[in-house]
Amino acid sequence: MDAQTSTTKRKQPSSSHTSDRPSKQLRRPSQPQDEDEDMSITKPHTNGLNGHASPTEPESMEIEDDDSTTSIVATAATDTAEWRTTLSRVVSRVVSIHFSQTHAFDTDPALSSEATGFVVHISPSQDVAYILTNRHVVGAGPFWGYAIFDNHEECDVHPVYRDPVHDFGLLRFDPRKIKHMALSPLQLRPDLAKVGVEIRVVGNDAGEKLSILSGVISRLDRNAPEYGEGYSDFNTNYIQAAAAASGGSSGSPVVNIDGFAVALQAGGRSDGAATDYFLPLDRPLRALECVVKGEQVTRGTIQTQWVLKAFDECRRLGLDGGWEGKVRAEFPKETGMLVAEVVLPRGPGDGKLEEGDVLVLVNGELLTQFVRLDDVLDSSVGGKVQLLVQRGGEDVEVELEVGDLHAITPDRFVSVAGAAFHDLSYQQARLYAVTLKDAGVYCCEASGSFRFEGSSSGWLVQSVDNHPTPDLERFVEVMKGIPDRARVVVTYKHLRDMHTLNTSILLVDRHWHKNMRVAIRNDETGVWDFEDVEGGEALPPLEPVSRKANFVSMAAGATQFPKAVDVIRSFVRVSASMPLKIDGFPKTRKIGFGLVIDSGKGLVVVSRAIVPYDMCDISVTIADSIIVDGKVVFMHPLQNYAIIKYDPSLVDAPVKSAKLATEGIKQGEETIFFGFNANLRPVVAKTAVTDITTVAIPASASTPRYRAVNLDAVTVDTSLSGQCGSGVLVTEDGVVQALWLTYLGERSGHSGKDVEYHLGFATPALLPVIEAVRRGEVPDLRILNLETQTVQMSQCRIMGVGESWIERVEREDPERHQLFMVRKVDAGNTGGLMEGDVVLTLNGKLITRVGDLDVMYGVDELRVLVVRGRKEVELVVPTVPTSELETGRVVVFCGAVLHRPHHAVRQQISKVHSDIYVSARMGGSPAYMYGLAPTNFILAVNAVPTLDLESFLRETNKIPDNTYFRLKVMTFDNVPWVATMKKNEHYFPTMEFIKDGREREGWRRVMYEGGEMKKGEGEPASGAADEGGAGEGDQGLEV
Repeated sequence: MDAQTSTTKRKQPSSSHTSDRPSKQLRRPSQPQDEDEDMSITKPHTNGLNGHASPTEPESMEIEDDDSTTSIVATAATDTAEWRTTLSRVVSRVVSIHFSQTHAFDTDPALSSEATGFVVHISPSQDVAYILTNRHVVGAGPFWGYAIFDNHEECDVHPVYRDPVHDFGLLRFDPRKIKHMALSPLQLRPDLAKVGVEIRVVGNDAGEKLSILSGVISRLDRNAPEYGEGYSDFNTNYIQAAAAASGGSSGSPVVNIDGFAVALQAGGRSDGAATDYFLPLDRPLRALECVVKGEQVTRGTIQTQWVLKAFDECRRLGLDGGWEGKVRAEFPKETGMLVAEVVLPRGPGDGKLEEGDVLVLVNGELLTQFVRLDDVLDSSVGGKVQLLVQRGGEDVEVELEVGDLHAITPDRFVSVAGAAFHDLSYQQARLYAVTLKDAGVYCCEASGSFRFEGSSSGWLVQSVDNHPTPDLERFVEVMKGIPDRARVVVTYKHLRDMHTLNTSILLVDRHWHKNMRVAIRNDETGVWDFEDVEGGEALPPLEPVSRKANFVSMAAGATQFPKAVDVIRSFVRVSASMPLKIDGFPKTRKIGFGLVIDSGKGLVVVSRAIVPYDMCDISVTIADSIIVDGKVVFMHPLQNYAIIKYDPSLVDAPVKSAKLATEGIKQGEETIFFGFNANLRPVVAKTAVTDITTVAIPASASTPRYRAVNLDAVTVDTSLSGQCGSGVLVTEDGVVQALWLTYLGERSGHSGKDVEYHLGFATPALLPVIEAVRRGEVPDLRILNLETQTVQMSQCRIMGVGESWIERVEREDPERHQLFMVRKVDAGNTGGLMEGDVVLTLNGKLITRVGDLDVMYGVDELRVLVVRGRKEVELVVPTVPTSELETGRVVVFCGAVLHRPHHAVRQQISKVHSDIYVSARMGGSPAYMYGLAPTNFILAVNAVPTLDLESFLRETNKIPDNTYFRLKVMTFDNVPWVATMKKNEHYFPTMEFIKDGREREGWRRVMYEGGEMKKGEGEPASGAADEGGAGEGDQGLEV
């Protein structure tokens, strides 16, 4: 039997779109896809997953069925009349399944996709029917979906069974919902799958077309394909055929010329070879019979994976000639035997079976087939089996207890502190040869407090707060005793590296995520039932206490410039954790350093690339020793800094207020660079200022988010400047001349990574705001909502600036012979300035430097003299209060994160279509499933205009659960379209977050159920959100 290779695949659709802004322009966007995996399931909406382009298959005959009343069957040109008659019957029994796996669980991420299934049973009373499809479609976790029949009628489907191991599952539907066509099942005949049989694969091509592929069965004894990490079938043989099914064909029936289903399409090769792999129908047929009778589908296991190996390999493993002769005589058509591949530690076979054992007898019966082995084990749950294996030419007899496979397949998960956990599954344990007993609790959604670096899943938490967590039950008990905002030590391993025990200190969030909830699978209803864990109420945080610490001494630079390196006492480490992605920000956790500007009041200035908005938890670490909470005091709308505050009474350490220079640093001036590198270690070097110039941080085309504009940036002549994201430029006597900040820039279209820039920001521009904050004021700055760029005198002359103005510029600013042109006016600007205007003066002051624009901050209007169309024009331009630019209200609806268009959107767009902007969406949500993309604007609900969040909530609360509604949507690029969506309050309730200074977190939460408000119960969903674009940010939620 052949070895597994990396060329097996799950079927996925090709990605033909390469737009720089796919989430804005595509109504059902596809993600980039991965060459290494392909199972026959369409995954255009996976959360952080990659797929690959399906190979072109010349034998595939595809047709578009746009006629809702007449089915058109496409067949190969050589098909006989008999085949055409058969296919016309089969097509009416095949359905397209549109589904979402709403939560990450076990091997499956949260995703939305399409696949195929077919009707296999209709009850005599016509009130219940079943569809057979793949297990990787039904999924291990929460499922929500519907089936579309050949005549385009639709009905909801609910999972009633998914096999713990084999790649099949059953969906239930109500056949009475299909009113315009007669339904009949496709009969399962596993006995008719034979080598040489001509077959057709009737499936769904990427969710768009009916696809009928011809082929011939070439093998019946292929081992189950391995797809790498994630779900893979095992302990079964697969059927191989010369046919290459395309994306979305998961769950397609493989039929013979008589119209019987002989196999179930599951996977194929990813190297372009026209080869597909089908699951035999023996076990699906048994499961269907049990479900129809209302009986439990018993599944037995000895926690051992077997593979089929050819006789020559078995001989090398020690199979003696006597047993080989008996097997060949009993089964003359067999070419191999079952060999133990993985024996789980501490399982029934541990210490009795070994890898490489050749299975000969089971309960005294010669056995070479997976189907028969399954039969024996499934009928022996709770009992014992007798095995005889050959090990190195010797007979070894063992007696093994048969366990319940369902008992080691999780059917529940617990959400706490923003993450989700369940017991380790047999599927995962088998893949990594890990014991199921006391392995640790499995983190299926590593987010919130438990966001571990490197992967969003696959972690086994070993202990929390020095208490072992060997399983879910013990983990829940430990978490019940941990107060909100406690910092605890967590140890954990990853399944890919069980040798390494990782240790982290985590801040436990029981305020944004107050409830500890358990979700339990209900196979009667097909949904997962949610309830609060008894005794899992959040404990209040402990009262903080004052602690003592000292700063490290700097050896480097201490002798040459001791006062300069003493600035280390003015630095604190700042960590920000965001419970919900808003404003297009790509991360949910950032760490950097801030500069203390008033130690007596605990005021710190920090980059907005670290603290992007005030819906966050801020931890301030002083002297690498004392950790205290912080909160946002002020956020500058243009200059990339925020001011946060901590309680200085909790800090007994020699923190020093930084002394800020009042005069601007000069080009060529010597200075000392003091910064913190990627390892968060302080570094210092003497350097010189190479340039001070007006720069433009590039806008992120696919994901508008905060960026600094109208900025004079300082650059220095040291390699440390590119290695450090936080720091200062300081004189030898310790006066800070400039902050060294991280600036968030664009998302690379090639790599999908977010670009960051490290630049200096001269301190004089900070001083007015700092003085106001020190006085206890929160500055409400007013700005001209526009972006400028510099123009040189040669350009000014061409644009119509008079010689007298050019001479004045040269006279008044001999260092900067430049003026500013309006590059972009924010959407909604009614002040009279236009793109292309050259600004001469503001309130009579000549504007040659960015700092000259600061006059706008404190006035309601400005007298502006510009050159427009080679003529001087005097305008009175109103300024805009920046308090209106920060997000103060967020609605989460059907998994879409909605708020007013934030400042970055207004900077990049010419017209704001409504005050309802899609900032992010959650994987597996209705928003993802129906293509409501980040950067869309919502204009109406069911034809009722809804231009603000208030009217949107009013109209959407009228919509019953599980009901379709229409949204009028406008893309970022001004393309209107209508989205039809189905509401799902069970998995994605409507929540609202409202900024409220009376709350400790600064935000008040509201949850809606059945259109009614439930105060204080809203929580962000587990996992991150996706903010759009092919980013390398946090997994799970798209922005």
